[in-house]
Amino acid sequence: MHSQIEDPEGTTVFSQQTATDRLLSDQYEDEVDPGHKQHYFHIFQQFSWMGWSAFGGPSAHIGLFQKVLVENLKWLTPTLFLELLALCQLMPGPTSTQMSFVIGITQQGVTGGLLSGLLFQLPGLLLAGACGIGAANFLKNPAPWLRCVTSGGLAAVGVALVASAAKSLTHSTCKNQITLAINATTAAIVCYFNPTWIFPLLLIGGGLVTLLSSRSHDTPARHSADHTDSFGIGTGLGSALVLIWVLLLAASVFIVEGTQYGTYKAFHWWGTFFKIGSLIFGGGQVVLPMLDSAVVEPGWISEPDFLTGIALVQAMPGPLFNIAAYVGAIIAANANMSGLTGIMACWVGLFAPGILLIYGLLPWWARFRQLDIYRRALPGVNAAAIGLIVAAVFQLGLKVHVNSPFPAATVSIGIVGFALVDALCVPPALVVLAGAVLGLAGWVCNLH
Repeated sequence: MHSQIEDPEGTTVFSQQTATDRLLSDQYEDEVDPGHKQHYFHIFQQFSWMGWSAFGGPSAHIGLFQKVLVENLKWLTPTLFLELLALCQLMPGPTSTQMSFVIGITQQGVTGGLLSGLLFQLPGLLLAGACGIGAANFLKNPAPWLRCVTSGGLAAVGVALVASAAKSLTHSTCKNQITLAINATTAAIVCYFNPTWIFPLLLIGGGLVTLLSSRSHDTPARHSADHTDSFGIGTGLGSALVLIWVLLLAASVFIVEGTQYGTYKAFHWWGTFFKIGSLIFGGGQVVLPMLDSAVVEPGWISEPDFLTGIALVQAMPGPLFNIAAYVGAIIAANANMSGLTGIMACWVGLFAPGILLIYGLLPWWARFRQLDIYRRALPGVNAAAIGLIVAAVFQLGLKVHVNSPFPAATVSIGIVGFALVDALCVPPALVVLAGAVLGLAGWVCNLH
C-alpha cells in the first residue's frame, strides 16, 4: 500500500509524470519501501556532506533534504516529509535543524536522529565558533574573491535549490483550487508582512480552510505503512521531555531576571539564549532582532561585531542559529572567560528548545495523525507550509541580488543552478560546487 495526500473533495489528483515532477505520482510513493530503514552508515554518509554544503538558509536546507532524501534516495514518502515539515514549522525553533533530527529519527529512532542532526549542525558550529575565537579578524573584511564565491555564487545556487523545492512541493501539495489559493495567499502575506507570530497562524489558518471545506466528505483512515507509529520513544517519555522544556524555560527566566549577571555570567548567557530559542517561530532570520536586543543592548557584544557575525554565518553552511557559537565566543572573550564556555552556553541554549520539543511531541503526533480532523486539515497546513517556501524564493532572491558583487551575473548563476538541479537532476552537492566555481569565475573575469 502507499500513502496519498487527499484533497478536500475526497479524491486524489496527480499531474502527468515528468522528469522533474516524479514526486507527484503514486508510482513514486510506491518506489519508497516504508519497511526499509537506512543504516547508521548511510545516515552518516549523507548528512556528513550535506552539513558542509547546506548554504542558503532554512528553505534551501529543506530543498536539499527534499531533493536528495525524498526524491533521489526515497528515504521518506513525499506525504510523510510534508507532514513532518508542517509539524516542525508549527513549533518554536529552527525548522531545518528540527527536520535534520526528524529524518534520522524516522530511520533509526532516537540515536539516528542524534546522528543526523548533530552531523548537520557540526560544520556551522565549528566554523562559527572558530570565527568568534580567532578567525573573525581575518574574515571581517573578506578578500574580494571570497566575497564573489559566497555572495555571488553560493548564494545564487542556494536560492536555486529553494526554487526547485518550491516548484516540486507546490505541485505535489496543491492539487485543487483551494490549496493553490492557500499556497499563494500564504506566500503573498509573508512577502509583505512577516512578524514572528504570523507563521504558525498561517499554518493553522490553512488547516482550518480545508477542514471546513471538506467537512461533508469522509477521509479514509491513515494506515501505518510508513512505519511512523513509533519513533523509538513513547508518549510517556515524550511528555517528560516537554515537561523538562517547560521547567528549563522557567529556570531560564528566573536566572535572567532573578540573579546577578556578574556572579553567574555563563548561566545568564544560557538562560537568555534558551528563552529566545523557546519563543522563535519562522526560522533563523527571525532570531536576529531578538538576539540583537538581548546581547548588544547590555553591552555583551558590540554592534559591529554582531553585524559581522550575521554576515559570516550567512556565508557558512548550516542553520543561521549557528550565530550563537560566534556570539558566545565573542561574549566570553569580552568577559575574560573561555571561548568554549561561551560557545556551548549560547549554542546549546538556542538549539535545545527546538530539539527537546521535536523529540517530545513526535510520539503524540504519531497518534494525532490518525484523527479525522487532522487528515482533513492536513492539505491546508501543507499548502501553507509550502507557501512559506515560495515566499522565501522571492525574499532570498531579492537579498542575493542586492548583496552580490555582480548582481546581473548572480541572477544568471541562479538560473544555471536551477536548470542543473531541477531539469538535469544534477546532485545538489555538485550544484553547490558549480556555484562556487562560477562565483570565482566572476571575480576572475571582473564582472560587474
